[in-house]
Amino acid sequence: MKNRKVFFTIIAFIFVIIIPAVVFAEQTVPIPKIGLDIGTSDNPKDVSSSIQILLLLTVLSLAPSILMMMTSFTRIVIILSFLRNALGTQQMPPNQVLIGLALFLTLFIMAPVGKEINDNAYGPYSKGEITQQAAIDKSSAIIKNFMYKYIYEKDLALFVSLSGGKTPVKKADLSNLSLTVVIPAFLISELKTAFQIGFLIYLPFLVIDMVVSSTLMSMGMMMLPPVMISLPFKILLFIMVDGWNLLTKTIVNSFVR
Repeated sequence: MKNRKVFFTIIAFIFVIIIPAVVFAEQTVPIPKIGLDIGTSDNPKDVSSSIQILLLLTVLSLAPSILMMMTSFTRIVIILSFLRNALGTQQMPPNQVLIGLALFLTLFIMAPVGKEINDNAYGPYSKGEITQQAAIDKSSAIIKNFMYKYIYEKDLALFVSLSGGKTPVKKADLSNLSLTVVIPAFLISELKTAFQIGFLIYLPFLVIDMVVSSTLMSMGMMMLPPVMISLPFKILLFIMVDGWNLLTKTIVNSFVR
């Protein structure tokens, strides 16, 4: 009798566990499946859409490099980093804020270049008026013209000579130069310009540090860190001259030629 009760208890337990599982399993939402197939198509638009998706994924994967190497982002973020170091505020503003500000200033500065590429390259290509290679060539020419405005002739001549080309290079010969020559020349020119502006940013704050340090030494307060005293004065000076407005205006105007 006891064994029979145990048997029925086990059977009831199995039904309680299995039957709800089966019922709920039938009500589950099917998991979507995403596949990438390569095949033939009789419709040219299907092929064009696939190529556009492939190009988009390629551009997105290279977006950070494009942003840093071919736009004004490098100069802006270095100048903002110099400002933070000159103020001596360590992590204020945070890196996320500086990079965000640099990103939106880059979008603002590069907007005319993007519009020109859209009007002369991407727009005609999307309408079928020009070929893909023609669109790429026009886009490259527009970007090279932008970068050429801010490249020092010495830097461009360096990479032209390293690539085995002839120097000096004039703007009329720019179409013959590849991006592998123009981009590194643009980068080191941007670094040079950013360091020059950073030096000018450092000067007023360096004067404050020297005045505070000499004052503390004359008062015999050698154990008191000068940075602790000079930091409020540097922040006050930056606020009084409306530093963010002035610095932003300087950065944007440095790209107007």
